[in-house]
Amino acid sequence: MVHIIASITTTSGSQARFLEEFHRLVPLVRAEAGCIEYGPTIDVDTNIDGLPAARGDVVTVVEKWDSVEALDAHLKAPHMLRYRERVKNLVASVEIRVLKPA
Repeated sequence: MVHIIASITTTSGSQARFLEEFHRLVPLVRAEAGCIEYGPTIDVDTNIDGLPAARGDVVTVVEKWDSVEALDAHLKAPHMLRYRERVKNLVASVEIRVLKPA
């Protein structure tokens, strides 16, 4: 199993529109072979000492896949290619981390 943390910085003021598009994608991804978990999250401003302030333009996608091969197939899926085209003007940057349980 692999865990994926994808940090997507949206262009200024476009987080809500990005999330609309993302929520349309979620059922298609969850139906993919090997998908264990897939969903968007946004920062919470907790006011807990030592924690950074919430980032208003960041969506963090939390994913679990049963294998790197399943993740690779997901990234190449036709619905992912269409989704990327729809959101390309809403995204400033993307950072993806692939992790394994330790």
